[in-house]
Amino acid sequence: MASCEICGKSKVTGNHVSHANNKVKREMLPNIQRKKITVKGTTKRVYICTRCLRSGNHQ
Repeated sequence: MASCEICGKSKVTGNHVSHANNKVKREMLPNIQRKKITVKGTTKRVYICTRCLRSGNHQ
């Protein structure tokens, strides 16, 4: 579920690196919100990342 329906942004894996340079796998999740948007006159609920929401890509 953690993916934007507009741009397709989803979770990314990487390393959490401590001060002692120990590395542990981690996941970084996008900021996904559930919003109502209007598409061709009909209201639709979509999962959208905050970057698309702020930039207006959802219209």
